Formats: sequence, structure tokens, C-alpha cells
Amino acid sequence: MANVEMPQLGETVTEGTITRWFKQIGDSVAVDEVLFEVSTDKVDSEVPSPAAGVLTEILVPEGETVEVGAVLAVIGDGAAQPAAAPESASVEPEPEPEPAQQPDPEPASQPAPEPAPQPQPAAPAAPAPAAQPAAASDDDDNRLLSPVVRRLIRENNLDAAAIQGTGVGGRITRKDVLDAIDAGASSAREAQPAPAPQPAAQPQPAPAPAPAPAPQPAAQPQPAPAPAAAQSTAVGTRSEFVAFNNIRRRTGEHMVHSKAIAPHALTVMEVDYEGVSQVRSVHKAAFKEAEGFSLTFLPFIVRAVVDALGDWPYMNASVEGEGLRVHRDVNIGIAVDLEGEGLIVPVIRNADGMRLKAIARSINDLADRARSKALGVDDITGGTFTLSNNGSFGTYTTAAIINQPQVAVLSTDGIARRPVVVSDRFGSESIAIHSVGHLAMSWDHRAFDGSYAAGFLRQVKQTLETRDWATEL
Repeated sequence: MANVEMPQLGETVTEGTITRWFKQIGDSVAVDEVLFEVSTDKVDSEVPSPAAGVLTEILVPEGETVEVGAVLAVIGDGAAQPAAAPESASVEPEPEPEPAQQPDPEPASQPAPEPAPQPQPAAPAAPAPAAQPAAASDDDDNRLLSPVVRRLIRENNLDAAAIQGTGVGGRITRKDVLDAIDAGASSAREAQPAPAPQPAAQPQPAPAPAPAPAPQPAAQPQPAPAPAAAQSTAVGTRSEFVAFNNIRRRTGEHMVHSKAIAPHALTVMEVDYEGVSQVRSVHKAAFKEAEGFSLTFLPFIVRAVVDALGDWPYMNASVEGEGLRVHRDVNIGIAVDLEGEGLIVPVIRNADGMRLKAIARSINDLADRARSKALGVDDITGGTFTLSNNGSFGTYTTAAIINQPQVAVLSTDGIARRPVVVSDRFGSESIAIHSVGHLAMSWDHRAFDGSYAAGFLRQVKQTLETRDWATEL
């Protein structure tokens, strides 16, 4: 017998959501055969079976989120199949509780118990026992709900009993809750405040027989009820709660963690991209015809960064305890926007061994696979320095948050035509219109000081402005 556990799909990944089981209980499975699909804040991945045998138990249904290392299922030996047969036979007689319902008509046939329920409606304490079974059912439901599902139900004021579960054994999954939110499912809690104004109307006849105190309460209801009702109506009709998806939630947690542990500093330099722009104009048509995609400014920037990292090794490092771990491999992370669904950072491995065209191909390939959710674990781990490409949105300067455990992140902001002062070989100055943009680098002040960060960024700037880029195309 072998346990199937939630795998570690990335250095900083701590949990995953089961999105699909490819095998069901009783199915045979081979070693390395795809068993289930898991979604994390970094990647969606198909996970192979760690052992051969028969899937005897599924402990985590589709839609539930569990921590890394949690047991998801159990695979038994192939010989265990005949043992499972009597179990299935024992499952068939489970509908036997239907004859067990026969005692229900027995009290109905007896005339004696009929007067017994009469004292129950006569007693005003009837709502008290009604609340007890409700609490009991809540406890039963909570035992069947994952922490993520419970949190979503609580935050959205939903009634678990009103949600139809589609998981194993009728359990409510995260998708069921999100569907209920979209469908506008109402909570029993939201229904409770509705009868609240009715008892509020009961004290109104009380001040009527008292003529003297009448003016005093008259002053109190004026500020309280009218504005309160108006505000609650405005909030209820003009707002909605949108639950974070897994990527959004985990990205937020990473960013909060990074800001908490790393003293962020920002260094910005203006770059004259005119030389790069002219090379692109000359070669962009032939490049697109040969490669099948456009040549942007980003590969040039990555190439310049990679060269500078060789001369400024502390930029390609991680804070570790009381020191700095300097990485010899240069693995460049490129932040990719998933069109509103979140952010992911695939990695160009060994970028220091690539020239301009190879870097451009890697960027295009990783971006395409990121948006189609086709990245593997190796594609999103091991980064040593990250670039956040905001230039396509026309940004001016962006203070990005460091991707831990790295020590710096470089934002490549918008490039636009602006007037600049240029000098000829004789030192004469003039005004020209060039393609200009900012490089903004957030860095961890624990790792080095401002002079080191500025020296690195200055070299990146000089490489972009002075290199003969045509030689690499």
C-alpha cells in the first residue's frame, strides 16, 4: 500500500488545489501514469502515480486545497481487488435504511402520540430546540468542509445547507461555493436581520401612553433610522465581494512577506534607447518572418542585465541567515501577466550562455506557455534575478516588490519619444528626439548599499546605449 501525497511544486509553494482526478476508486494505475491534476499559485501540473496498484481511497476530492505533504489518496496492491469486491457488495445493501423508516409510520398509526406534540406548539420555547438541530447540522457540515471552503462560506455569508455539493460523497468543493456566489446564493444570516425591524416596531406603542417622555425619543429616531437605512441600501446595491483565486491569494501573501522581511530601496535611471530602436527598425521585419514573433525591447534589456550580473555578483544572490548566498548560475525570471488572473514568473535558465536571439526565443516561449497554463515545475523555479516588464502599459516608473529570496527586481517601464540633449564628437550639444525610458530597480538593503545598486544599473544603461546590437542579429 502506498500513500499519494501533495507534491512540492516549486520552492515557495506550500499548498495546492486538486482540480481533477484521472482515476477513480477501484481503477488500476501504473507507476508514472498520470493520476491527478493540481493547481498552485505558480503552475497547473499533472502529477504521476508514485506506485502501481489499485486506487482504494480518494481522501481529497476535486476542488479542495491542502498543504504540501498532505495525503491525497491510497494505492493498494493489485491483489487487494478481490478484497474490495465484498466491500462494494456491502455498499449495495446500504439502501436497507429505507425499511428502517417503517417505525416512522408506527407512531403515526398510534392515536396516543397525537396529543404529545400538542404541548410542543403550546410551549413558547419552540424556537430553542429549533436552533439546536441547526447547530448540530452546522457541526456536521463543518466536519465535511475543507478550511478553504469554510472560509469562503463564512466570508460570503452563505448557508452551507443551501449549496449542492458535487464532490465525492456530496461534499461541497471550492468551485461549488464560487458557483453559489455567482448565482447570488443568499445566507441564512442575511435573512435574520430582515425580521429585526419588526420587533423594533413593537416599542413604538409603549411611548404612546406616556405623554411626557414622548418628545425625548422623538429626537433619537431622527438621526438613527433614516441615514442607517440609506447607507445599508447603498452598500448592498452597489458592491459585491469577489473572492481571490489561488494565484491572486498566494501572490498577495508572497508580496506581504517580501515587504515585511526585506528593506526595499529604489534606484532609477533614464536610458536612451535610440540605438536599440534603430536596430529594431532595420531588422524587425526579417526577424518576425524568420522567428514568427516580434522583436521587442525586452530581450535587449535582459541581455544587458545578464552581462552586468557577471561583474556585480551580489545582485545575483539571496539573503540566507546572516549572510549572502551568491549564485553562479544566472537564471532570469520574467514576470508574465495572466490577463487578470494573476502573475507568474517563468525562468530563463543559464541565460548567461545565450545571445540576443536565444533570449528572445526563450521569452516568447515562456510567455506563451504561461498564458496557456502549460508551464512545468522546472520552468518556474530556480530564478536568481527578476524583470517585471511594465513597459507595454506605458508606465513611467514602477517600484516593484522583490521576488523572495532574490535581492533585486528590475522594472522595465514605458519607452517614448522625448527631447534629449546630445553631443557630437566635437562636444557640441543639440536637441534631438530619441526613444527614452526608465529602468527602476527595487533592491534589498540587507544585501548591499546604494552605490553597489547604482553601479550595476549604470552598467546596464551603458550597455543598452553603446553596444553594437546589429552584430547579434
